[in-house]
Amino acid sequence: MTPLKYLAAYPPHLQEQVRRLIAEERLGDYLAKRYPERHAVQSDKALYAYVMERKQRFLRNAPGIDKVLYDSKLDVVRNALGLHTAVSRVQGGKLRAKKEIRVAALFRDAAPEFLDMIVVHELAHLREFDHNKAFYQLCEHMLPGYQQLEFDLRLYLTWRELDGAVVR
Repeated sequence: MTPLKYLAAYPPHLQEQVRRLIAEERLGDYLAKRYPERHAVQSDKALYAYVMERKQRFLRNAPGIDKVLYDSKLDVVRNALGLHTAVSRVQGGKLRAKKEIRVAALFRDAAPEFLDMIVVHELAHLREFDHNKAFYQLCEHMLPGYQQLEFDLRLYLTWRELDGAVVR
C-alpha cells in the first residue's frame, strides 16, 4: 500500500479511491476534466494586485501587506505551498513589521481555483494564526467550497509527484 503523504489525514476509504485512480492512471484525467483552465496571474505585480483585491473584499481591517510574490524555492526549502511572514525591523525609535505573502512558483501554471485557495489560506493567517476552527470558517467564508478545493489541491500535488508526471 503506497503512502499518500498529502492525503495522510483523510479517511482510508478516500485514500483507497485515490489509489484506485492512480492504479488505473486516471488521476490526471480526473484533474484535467475538473480543472481545465490555467490562470493568467503570471507576474509578481499581477499576483500582488490579485491578493490585494481579495484582501480588500474580505479583510479590509486586517494589517496591510507589503510584498506578494511567487517564490521558486518555497516548496523545496520550506516544504510549503504558501507562506506569510512578518519581518520586524527597528526604524528610528519604532519597531515596524513588514508583512509578506509568498506563493510557491508551481502555482504559476496551476488552475485558478488552486491559486485562489492558496491566496485565501495565506490571507486567513492575517486574522487567525493557527489552523483552528475559526481559521477554516474564515477560509470557507472567503472561498465557498474551500475544503473541497484543498482536497483537490492535495490530489494535484499527489499527481505531480507520480513518476513521469510533467505539469506545464
